[in-house]
Amino acid sequence: MEPFANLTLSEKKALQNELRAEFDRLCGMKLKLNMARGKPGKEQLDLVSGILTVLSDPADCQCDGIDVRNYGNLSGLPAAKALFAEILGCKPEQCFIGGSASLQLMYDLIAKAWTHGLRHSPRPWSQEPKVKWLCPAPGYDRHFGVSQSFGMELITVPMSPEGPDMDLVEELVKDPAVKGIWCVPKYSNPQGYVYSEQTIARLAALKPAAPDFALMWDNAYCVHEVFGDYLPFPDILSLCAKAGNPDMVYEFASTSKITFPGAGISVMACSEDNQAYLQGLLKYQIISYDKVNQLRHVRFLQSKAHTVEIMQRHARVLAPKFSCVLDTLKREIGPLGLAVWEEPKGGYFVSVNTLPGLARRTLELCAQAGVTMTAAGATYPYGKDPYDSNIRIAPSYPALEELEKAMEIFCLCLKLAALESVC
Repeated sequence: MEPFANLTLSEKKALQNELRAEFDRLCGMKLKLNMARGKPGKEQLDLVSGILTVLSDPADCQCDGIDVRNYGNLSGLPAAKALFAEILGCKPEQCFIGGSASLQLMYDLIAKAWTHGLRHSPRPWSQEPKVKWLCPAPGYDRHFGVSQSFGMELITVPMSPEGPDMDLVEELVKDPAVKGIWCVPKYSNPQGYVYSEQTIARLAALKPAAPDFALMWDNAYCVHEVFGDYLPFPDILSLCAKAGNPDMVYEFASTSKITFPGAGISVMACSEDNQAYLQGLLKYQIISYDKVNQLRHVRFLQSKAHTVEIMQRHARVLAPKFSCVLDTLKREIGPLGLAVWEEPKGGYFVSVNTLPGLARRTLELCAQAGVTMTAAGATYPYGKDPYDSNIRIAPSYPALEELEKAMEIFCLCLKLAALESVC
């Protein structure tokens, strides 16, 4: 396949007409294919549906001397805290167990900082003249949305395979208005990067001017390998404590892509002093999250080792889908020089960087052909990709045969967008 750059203008126009005819044919099929979000597909949901029957008798509802059907235990079942502590490598007493969405815990923490301040805040953040937030990008759109919803000034920090640009981060945190940073340290969203040990050490040792700076450590993909064995990962809480920052970090995770995204459990891990402070505020908000569901997860997941085993079953479903995306890109796009992409070992996404100026138009064409994807620009603060280049592909939800068709359409649309820009 000849690179587009080597074609004459007449050859490009002829190819454009040929591809446009194929595009019109596909549009006529009125397909509905969704690659917008990293949702587990039906096969993955089915393989963990045994969680629905692990509690089958009222006698099963006792755990740690607690009747899980009743009020109480604000921070969660001790057994659920112990399970997450084993998975994350922290201590049970550092864990608070929430509902199905770790995003809710993240939002709630920022909301409490806004209304009351964090433990070391001189005043509530709402009383600060300005609040700034560091956003490694490309990154997770919902993180950026949380910060933006409170009127914070979002500051883009470039990402590399090592993690955020730490020279820039260390310079930016000298500003006392900078109150935190979003991090997805293992299989980052969307690139699938794993932060290097050096980057993690530098983050743990940050010396921010703001005494209440929050290292928001969203370890969403802590056991989410797609290719290869489980990759061990350091405990950020102990690293921050050793660096003299025990109260700086708040770590989050959930079972959203382990069991059911709509009916899982989540965790916020932080120092015991921070837990005491935050639970002092939370007690006015909620008596406890769903302990019946916490017990379901304790009984079904059992341990870190068993959880990793379950994730290997997920990987056997996901690996062919990721391979489909990567193989199609290599075959259809690689020889043309229109884009580069990451080849992640885990997580839920494949990040594609097109030539500048092609992402938005590519996705417009995809939508016309019946393929729904995350909006162009979503992986940057304010939804503004300065290069109009990054596209996040989520392979997990469609069946493999649907994914093959969706990738065929995606590659066709990228080629058409490139030809439109020069013809």
